[in-house]
Amino acid sequence: MATTSSEITDIIKAQIKGFEGRSESADVGTVVEIGDGIARVHGLGGAMASELLDFGNGVLGLAFNLEEDTVSAIVLGEYTGIKEGGEVRTTGRIVETPVGDGLVGRVVDPLGRPLDGKGAVQASGARPVDVVAPGVIARQNVDTPVQTGIKVIDAITPIGRGQRELIIGDRQTGKSAVAIDTIINQKGKALTCVYVAIGQKESSVAKIVATLEENGAMEHTIVVVAGAADPATLQYLAPFAGCAMGEFFRDNGKDALIVYDDLSKHAWAYRQVSLLVRRPPGREAYPGDVFYLHSRLLERAARLNKENGGGSLTALPIIETQANDISAYIPTNVISITDGQIYLETDLFNQGIRPAMNAGLSVSRVGGDAQTKAMKSVVKSLKADLAQYRELAAFAQFGSDLDKVTQQQLRRGERVVEIMKQPQYEPLSLEREVVIIFAATSGYLDDVPTGRVKEFERALYRFMETQYKPLADAIARDKKFDEAIQKQAKAMVEEFKKTVSYADASPSEAKPERAKDAATS
Repeated sequence: MATTSSEITDIIKAQIKGFEGRSESADVGTVVEIGDGIARVHGLGGAMASELLDFGNGVLGLAFNLEEDTVSAIVLGEYTGIKEGGEVRTTGRIVETPVGDGLVGRVVDPLGRPLDGKGAVQASGARPVDVVAPGVIARQNVDTPVQTGIKVIDAITPIGRGQRELIIGDRQTGKSAVAIDTIINQKGKALTCVYVAIGQKESSVAKIVATLEENGAMEHTIVVVAGAADPATLQYLAPFAGCAMGEFFRDNGKDALIVYDDLSKHAWAYRQVSLLVRRPPGREAYPGDVFYLHSRLLERAARLNKENGGGSLTALPIIETQANDISAYIPTNVISITDGQIYLETDLFNQGIRPAMNAGLSVSRVGGDAQTKAMKSVVKSLKADLAQYRELAAFAQFGSDLDKVTQQQLRRGERVVEIMKQPQYEPLSLEREVVIIFAATSGYLDDVPTGRVKEFERALYRFMETQYKPLADAIARDKKFDEAIQKQAKAMVEEFKKTVSYADASPSEAKPERAKDAATS
């Protein structure tokens, strides 16, 4: 007996010694109510906030409200198979999404499931979708630009790596187009882009993906989709999941850009989910923490210092206004969180000014720190010229007799406004932007008829890239516009104007009607 007891003891000791914690412990609860994608579960005393819950048959939920006796969970996906009295288990995992280089070029949902028919996603790992933003000590100043390729934005409201620049305006004013142009312009610039489509029609998203593929931009882009037909739960998770994918690159010393299109629909989805779990409604029925929802999301955009890898995540949130009301609840919330806004105006859009950016209401709080030296050198007087033009044009509609100085300023302003127009999906290189803005602000367009300004611009680009290729290469390489470069640019424009004549033989005086139209720009 003694020997047998000793053997049994040795076996037990060996098993204890080799125990690696393979056994699983999970809280088990019971569904007491189910409907509208919300499950109320009794018995999950150890559940964590935002923990994934297993409803069986591959259906997962998210612990949203932790109440005294029950947990309100939002179901991620189809909920019709869940029945009252069914079993629910905790998983011990906070809701997470796949991340890594394998997602680049793919279209996925917020949980990383592929939507493009290209097979499984080869992810490097997974990250929680909602994490704490980097602290102040881990950050550094924003001083490196994200070139959008859009003249008026790069010149007046520059965007820096690590910045949060809001794109705001009414429906159908070109908000998404600005973001897509920016993504297209990052080709070959070591900047990974994440485009998050929230609550959009699937046909619209398919069109955007096709545009990115046509322009070779999907090679550096991840598209995260929670469409209009998807549950509000996935729409609520989408920007956080996209942000986690972007943070992977930021935390590995790389640069990333994320577009949230748009946060108005995100707020609607969050309101819908919150009301279904009976959270108290506040202003416009939004829950009281809707400001915190967007602030904790946008604060994750940052440029880290060298000690933390030196990576950056730049955010371009989009907000849709109603009847140009930027003082509404959600727009003012997001304006107060971001580092500036690009305000697109319906009236300008209808006048044919594209992008329809209102230079007076648009601002970048990073300013010249996010511009290259070349751009900073040529835009010194640009915003002042546009502001003076707006004031003079508004004044000129009341009088017909204008002195020569006023007529000259109106002519200059007209041509600057014309130069700032740009076709969709045609972002420009830095050297092109710098040269045409230099020509406009230096007065070389003053004698060019307004109707021929775009023709002048296209011909100047061709002339520079054939006759003055070293100048274009120097601006692109050094990103400077010092005296030597300026002298070459001046010689180039003057030589170009001699080769082909765009001069107006009899420059007409600014008409009050034309001035009236221009006053709003």
